[in-house]
Amino acid sequence: MFSLIPNSDVISVERAIAEFRAGRPALIEQDGDAALAIGVEAFDIDLATNLESFAAGRARLVLPSARLRRLGVERTTPGAIALPAIDLSRIERLSLHIDGRIDAPVACATKLDEAAIELAALSYALPALVVVPLTADSAIDPAIVKVDTVSLFGYRRAKLRDLRIVGRAPVPLEGAPDSEFVVFRGGEGLRDQVAIIIGRPDFNQPVPMRLHSACLTGDLFGSLKCDCGDQLRDTAQGMARDGGGVILYLDQEGRGNGIANKMRAYKLQSQGFDTYDADEVLGFEADQRRFDFAAEMLRQLGVAHVRIMTNNPQKIVALQRAGLDVVSDQRVLGRPTVENVRYLASKRDRAGHIIDFDALAARARPKE
Repeated sequence: MFSLIPNSDVISVERAIAEFRAGRPALIEQDGDAALAIGVEAFDIDLATNLESFAAGRARLVLPSARLRRLGVERTTPGAIALPAIDLSRIERLSLHIDGRIDAPVACATKLDEAAIELAALSYALPALVVVPLTADSAIDPAIVKVDTVSLFGYRRAKLRDLRIVGRAPVPLEGAPDSEFVVFRGGEGLRDQVAIIIGRPDFNQPVPMRLHSACLTGDLFGSLKCDCGDQLRDTAQGMARDGGGVILYLDQEGRGNGIANKMRAYKLQSQGFDTYDADEVLGFEADQRRFDFAAEMLRQLGVAHVRIMTNNPQKIVALQRAGLDVVSDQRVLGRPTVENVRYLASKRDRAGHIIDFDALAARARPKE
């Protein structure tokens, strides 16, 4: 029979992402077992009351290893905490509170639990979920989206195969008037990605390029908490002066955590946490981003050899692992401010970014 939906596995994941982002549950299945997964962000008193009778004491709170470490349990894998009752205050305390501490044994996460964490990551949701295993007599609303663990864990890889260009046009930029925007659809998480071709680079030669993760606060509003906007504009203008290059503008706000979680992290930073500790409080590791789809974007543009402009060694390694020839790497400096100096120091000291503070200080000094 002819099908208009040839890849049902991918479709089921994308439907589950849409439902999960909307605050609705998803049904995750594996080898005859199944569980209902609901993000803690979705909970209110009505949902808790309705779920209480359905769960019948079987529910568990699934948390990633980063959050468990903040709760005082040294773990490298996700874990599950029994929820005999759907207690909203307890769920919030264990999932979000700064001073939350573990209050019960932590069981090893099942494959269904790990798949639920992956669904939250793909959805840019907080990585904390209530999971309720189903029994033979569980009555499930047929409108609830179903997805299996194999499809969830294979989704990112599968989406690489359908990444495609869906639009392109010249867009003159300040300091780089000869520029073209190329929009790609596909990749992970139902998000479009953009390549900006600056000038007329020779794709038969190593091409200057930058992987730039979207930063709404810095790129658009000029936030003083980071150096992202400076890096983006200076890179584009420098490429325009030097013969051209490619910037991949990737929808990976907040190191892959999403804008809502980035704002949660900013709130924690205002209370004294550094950028990485703030993310760990929320359940995130130091960097959630992946760059394999970025390498595929470059290949579709005809780029095989690059001169990468970055301070982040992980980006260099990611492109090399994806099969690109990284001929050289070059630093990209923003302006230091009173508000971002701790952030820059944390990136250098905790994530290994190559940041020369003497060069930053020279940039900050007024020119004679």
